[in-house]
This record gives sequence, C-alpha cells and structure tokens, in this order.
Amino acid sequence: MDLGADRRGVDMGPSAIRYASLEHKIEKLGYKVTDFGDIDVEISETQRISNPKLKYLPEIEKTSKILSKKVENLLVRNYFPLIIGGDHATAIGSVAGIASYCRKKGKRLGIIWIDAHADMNTEDTTPSGNIHGMPLAIALGLGNKRLTRIGGFSPKVDVENVALIGIRDVDVLEAKLVKQMNMRVYTMTDIDKAGIPRIISKVLADFKSKVDHIHISFDMDGIDPDYAEGVGTPVPGGLSFRESHLLMEMVADCGCMNSLEILEVNPILDSKNKTADLATELIISALGKTTLYD
Repeated sequence: MDLGADRRGVDMGPSAIRYASLEHKIEKLGYKVTDFGDIDVEISETQRISNPKLKYLPEIEKTSKILSKKVENLLVRNYFPLIIGGDHATAIGSVAGIASYCRKKGKRLGIIWIDAHADMNTEDTTPSGNIHGMPLAIALGLGNKRLTRIGGFSPKVDVENVALIGIRDVDVLEAKLVKQMNMRVYTMTDIDKAGIPRIISKVLADFKSKVDHIHISFDMDGIDPDYAEGVGTPVPGGLSFRESHLLMEMVADCGCMNSLEILEVNPILDSKNKTADLATELIISALGKTTLYD
C-alpha cells in the first residue's frame, strides 16, 4: 500500500524484499515459512480524495480491516506474523489484528516503534493529510473513529506500553501531543548519548515484566539514508547500519518478540535494491541470525 503518503513506490516494497531472498534466508535459520501474498489495494489514480486531512481514508480503512483479520487469524493458528510493506499506514491494520488477538487471549500488548517520525498526527494536527503519519496515534485511540475503532475497540495499546525509538523529525503540533501523553520516547539525541544497547536493554527489560506480546514496527526511514536511501521520507542523522542490526540482535537474544513488521521500502528511490536487502537482513537478525551460525 502506498496510499498513506504522497510519494509513490512503497507499494513495490514487498516485492523488493521478497526479491532479496527473504524466504530462503529465514528458512536457513530453521523456520518453516508460508507466504500468504499481498492484499489487493486500489491505486491512488482510481480514487478521489474526499477529505484532504485524511487522504484515501475509505481504501485505507478497507485494507486495514482485511489485514487486521488476517493477522489475528495467523496468531490464533500459532504463526509468527511478519508483515512487509508498504507505507506505515499498514500498521493500522496489523496492530489492530494483534491487539484483537491479545484482547481475546487476556494478553497485554507492548509495541516498539522504530521510526524517524513520531507518527502521532491526527486529522486535527496533520500538515499533509497523509495517513502514514498517523498510525501510532490511531493505535493509541487518537483520531478518526473509522480507523481507531477497527476491530470494535480503542485504544489498541496503552501509552505506557509503547516505546518510540529513533525519532528526529516531528511536526510542531504532533510534538505537543507526544509531550502531553508523556510517551516513552528515545530520540536520536538520546541514542547518541546513551547508546542503543542501554536503551533497548531498558525497553526490553521493562516490557518483559509488563506485557505478554511484544510487537516491533520498524519503519526503514528510522535508519540513516546513507544506509537506507530507498524510503519515501528520508531524514539524515538516523540509526547506523550496526545500530540497526544490534537493536534487532538484542531483540533476538531476548526471545520475547511475538510479531514484526518492516515498512516503507521504496524501490523507486533505492539503489541496487540496497534498502530491501538491509530490511531482509534486519528481519533475519531479529529472528536469530548470529555471526557464528550454521
């Protein structure tokens, strides 16, 4: 799906990640992999924008409901859901499905959100109307009810069970909302000062004692464009190649991740599929690849 942003191309992200041998590399780690394919999404040229503050709302709502049901059903069937995209509006559906599963099973959901942006805009604060800047706010119950109420309940996650890592480009009104909600936020400045190991260790330790299901939502623009240029909204000064891998390796060491999504790979803006290759390598790092492995 690329309806959440103005820039075209991220709808080809899943194909680029598959082309980077994702399935084969996961299987080499000993997992059994099933690819359930893509969800059909109407392209922007076939639609009209009725609300400039919520662009392509009907199609994003429809797609999110389909994805939500698919993800929930996979969890019920004891799959580990790996969602590849596509812009970050994809997380509206994936988080809704995970939250619905957790709600029915009496589990507490925790989300680690890795991103250059806070994704905490609503239709009242957005300067662009792009819904890919809203999914975390929607998960927290803020924004249009057609999106916040997918699955029939809201919020999907409690604010104290969300950790936002790597942000460095936040809109003015969005920043005020983040501060008002007293969110757990680790900016790139915090990462520069404390280092990824200390930050992710703290987050994982806190979550292990407070939540039962850890979901990681990884926007590839959280990484510095020197390493991940194929993203729709690149921001200089992001996570390095090694910081990104270390973060995922520490998640794997924890053994506490229950679902994962990697989003915002844009092959049109990429060079030799470099960003999709990196996304694939990060996935297998999170699933347990180490330097010394068979």
